[in-house]
This record gives sequence, structure tokens and C-alpha cells, in this order.
Amino acid sequence: MRKTHSSLVLLLAAALCLLIGPTIASEAESNFNDDDDGVVEAVQDDTPALATDENGEELVYESPKYDPKQFHFVDHFDDIEKSQKLWVKSQAKKDDIAEEIAKYDGVWSWEAPQRIVWKNDIGLVLKSKAKHAAIASKLLKPFTFKEDKPLVVQYEVTLQEGQECGGAYIKLLSANKATDDLTKFNDKTPYTIMFGPDKCGNDIKMHFIFRHVNPINGSITEKHCKKPKDRLEEPFKDKLPHLYTLIVRPDNTFEIRVDHNIINEGSLLSEFTPPVNPPREIDDPEDKKPEDWDEREKIPDPTAQKPEDWDDDAPPQIPDPSAVMPGDWLEEEPEMIPDPSAQKPDDWDVDMDGEWEAPLVDNPVCEKVSGCGKWKAPLIANKEYKGKWRAPMIDNPDYRGKWSPRKIPNPDFFEDLTPFKMTPIGAVGIELWSMSNEILFDNIIITDDLDVAIDYAAKTFDLKRKYIDKESDTFLNKVMTYGKDNPWSWRIALVLIVTPLAFFFYRLMSGKKDTTATDKKTDAVQPDDKPSENKEDSTEESSPKTKKSDLEVKEGADAADNEEDSGKDSTEDVDGGASEEKETEETTSNKPRKRRVRKDAS
Repeated sequence: MRKTHSSLVLLLAAALCLLIGPTIASEAESNFNDDDDGVVEAVQDDTPALATDENGEELVYESPKYDPKQFHFVDHFDDIEKSQKLWVKSQAKKDDIAEEIAKYDGVWSWEAPQRIVWKNDIGLVLKSKAKHAAIASKLLKPFTFKEDKPLVVQYEVTLQEGQECGGAYIKLLSANKATDDLTKFNDKTPYTIMFGPDKCGNDIKMHFIFRHVNPINGSITEKHCKKPKDRLEEPFKDKLPHLYTLIVRPDNTFEIRVDHNIINEGSLLSEFTPPVNPPREIDDPEDKKPEDWDEREKIPDPTAQKPEDWDDDAPPQIPDPSAVMPGDWLEEEPEMIPDPSAQKPDDWDVDMDGEWEAPLVDNPVCEKVSGCGKWKAPLIANKEYKGKWRAPMIDNPDYRGKWSPRKIPNPDFFEDLTPFKMTPIGAVGIELWSMSNEILFDNIIITDDLDVAIDYAAKTFDLKRKYIDKESDTFLNKVMTYGKDNPWSWRIALVLIVTPLAFFFYRLMSGKKDTTATDKKTDAVQPDDKPSENKEDSTEESSPKTKKSDLEVKEGADAADNEEDSGKDSTEDVDGGASEEKETEETTSNKPRKRRVRKDAS
């Protein structure tokens, strides 16, 4: 019975884990995600929670105030009418793909984030996915790479739907005729710097690419920054605002920061591929390796000879010469025979299907003997087998080392010691293709003063994240956030919760509590008690201990029976009973307690 209860409880626990787990996980995920129609569930209701102070009063958001003279570009997008006049949506087409997907028809919108902190905090949102999208704006004043001023680029991105494949980078477009008409902005538009996050599958990048101009021939080459040591994954999963900052200094050093933390830094001269400056020398393309040049370090020993008894053709296994065919082996019987029960199908057409033959089955005669068919001796290892003979290897006396062409001066060599002096910047653009939508850009600035950028972030991003982090800094929110990112954790949590409950109900359903220790102290029959060989002893020892009143009633009944028995003498009965009691006492003298035995008539 207990086994049945245990099985039922375990099955119940498994069912709860499998049925409730995905439901809770999906409910937890729905607290963070939107549905297909863009309607926010759970997290945002009709009256979204806004930032409040410690007293619960709503914090009034004010767009950051700034001095335009300190910026080459600045847009917080809060003044929608003003911002929309700055930005120009591209009407261009890509010229290297199919016509139906070549147009830049991605949808841009000025709107509040899905997770509202302040009502009036607006961002530029890419609404569409799997479409090419491009938008750009002229700078307030062109940025020229002077000797004493750094370039500081800073902006926020919130991947509100996460990101599986796509970018959220920006391009600093070069100041030239190609950027005069921003409606023609496309992937071929010249840029000076491309900066920002990008991800596709497991390939995660933080782009910093600058286009370097060859000072000799004017050719342009893209220089790609080496990847940071740490893998940047959180911004693509947590759906929170993140701040990206690029600092390029006149001494050719750079820093890349994410949320004010430096994730990559180095020199423009050493941390990029291909390098800014080509090598001074290159391999001579006219130099050819001599025909007699021997690059072999080892060669077969030419003096070695194969031993006379070496047989290259000896097989690795041979039939066992000592094996003998069993006496009951039936060589005349085939191992397989046509199935005698098979019948040709009625629709069999000899002209179309050929002559019908019954399928083969195992020969039943062979099942009763050692085997049928032609007998072959089992194979054993061949003691004479040595494989193919090869001469041992020795050092090559003619070895001349690995050949390499001679070096000559690089005719294209140049040395640019100031790669910081890049092409001036005239506009900022966002040109993307993404498999995720709802990508929100905010607080894009370009300046030549790092302190100005830090101060601007303090008035915008830092306040926003401070409230969001405080709001999320509860145990429940942390658990829900972790469960959202790791749905499998809900099943593990349920197992840890359901298992103790299942054990509790198992104990509850198993019936009476364990009374083994108590029962062993009584005269009651126990499951492990062995029956006595003597029937009378067995009856006496197995009789439960009774109350006094019960004994008196029983003795009265026995006395009445004794009076009816005329063949027995009452004195003999008493003596017999006394003798029986005495015998019982002797028999049970080795037990912890003396048992009271009633006197029965003989």
C-alpha cells in the first residue's frame, strides 16, 4: 500500500513540474515581453509606474539643458518637432541585392520607451525588423580632428526586444559632397568612424572602425579595432538602456566605455587590423625557390635493407589450423531457405515484376545443430604478420632549412604617426538591418570635451538607470529577471519545492505512524514474531494482555463449563491448572515480564 502511495506522489510531483513549470516560466516571461501586436503586457498597464522619490512623489523629468557651443551634435529627442526637423530618412536603395528588399523602408518613430520612467523622455525607435533602415542628421558644426581636442561620441541604446541578429551602431559620416543629400544615405556613403554594438548568433562585437586615408596615394582602408577581452552579452539580453562612449585622443589612444566602464583601450597604431602603417619590407615577388632546395628534415635511411624473412603480403589473420568442424555441422543444408508459408501476391505481374521468388528465412534445421553451409575455420592472429616494411628515418644531410623569399623595400611603405587626424565629420547616421525591432536610440552627442559628455550622461542616463536599478533591486525582481533569461530555472525551482511537499504527503498518506519501538514493549503479536512449535505455548504467548474485568468474565464462563463436565474432578482440574501455570512461569522466566495465563479446564 505504501509503495502505491509513493508511486502516486512521485507521479504527481513529476506532473506538477512538467505542467506548471512551463506555465510559470511563460507567465514570468510575459512580465517582460510584448505580444506580436506591440501591446505591452503586465509591466506596463494603463497607468505606467513612473519614477518617484522616497516619499512616493513623482519625479518630474526635465530635458537636459546644455550649451550648444560645447557640442558638435546633440539630440535628446524629447522635443519631437525640433528633432524631426534634424533627421532625414533615407530614400535610397542598395545596389547589390534583389529589388524587393533593396529599398530603405524601415520605419522610424519618436516615442517613449516601453518601460516608461518619465512621461516626456522620448527616443528614436526603429519599429520594423528584417528591413533596411537608414536615417541621418547634419552636425551642428563639422568636427575636425585638431591636435589638442579629443573626439567624444556618446549615445544610449535600449534593445527593447533583445537582439539575435543585427546591429545598433552609428556612423559618423565624412564631410564631403556625398553627404550633402542625406536622402541618398546608404551603406556605400563614406564615413569616418563606425561605432557601436553588433550581434548575430554567438558572434558579438563592439565595432570601432575608422577609414584611414593613405597619405601617398589617397586610397582608403578600413581599420578594425581588435575585440575586447571580455564578452559583451548583457546589453543584448536585459532590455535595459546602455550607454556607449568612444573617446579618440590626439595622442592616438582610444577608449571604449559601456555604462562608464572601460571595456577596450589602446593605440590606433597597434590595436587595429590591418595595421595603419604597412611593413617597411615585403617578400620579393620575383624570388623563386631553387629546384634543388631540400626542406626535408628527415629522410628514409638509404642503407637500410628489408630482412629476408619479412613478408609484406602476410595477412594479419589466418584460419585456425587446429580448428575442427563440429560433428553435427550440416554442410549440405543451406543457412537460408525460401519461406514455405509465403504466397505470391494476387497482383504480381511477371512481365512487370519478373519471376516471383519467396523471401528467404532462417533454415529451421540449422537451429538444432552447430551450423549449416560451408564450414570455415575461425580466424586467429597471424604470428608472421609484420605489415609493410619501411626504412627507418634519419637526419637529412642535405637539409637547408625552410625556404623563404628574400626581403625587399616595400614600394608602398609610408609611416603615418598621426592616424588621429582623420577625415572631418559632417553628419551622424544610423544605417541598420536587424532581425529585431523596437531598437531605441537616445541622447546622441558628439563633443570634444569628455567632462561635458560625463555631465550630460549624469543628467540623463545615470538618473534613468539609478531609478531602474533601484526598482529592480528586490529579491523577487531579481528572481523574475533571472527566470526570464533562464526559463529552465523554473523547473529546477519547482522540483526543489514539490519534492519536500511530495515527501510530506507521502508520510501523511502512509497511514499510522511508526509504532515499532512501542509495540515491542507489549505482549501483542508483532509481524516479525515467529510462531511457537507448541500449539499451547503459541496460543498463550500470542494472547493479548487483557483488562481485569475481561479475565473475570472469562473465568466465570470457564467455571460454568467445568460444572457440566462430569468426567473430570474439580481438584484435578485445579491441580492441573496450577501445574500448567507453574510450567508457564518456568517457560517464560527468561522474558522481561511474566505473563498472566488464565486457567483452562482440562
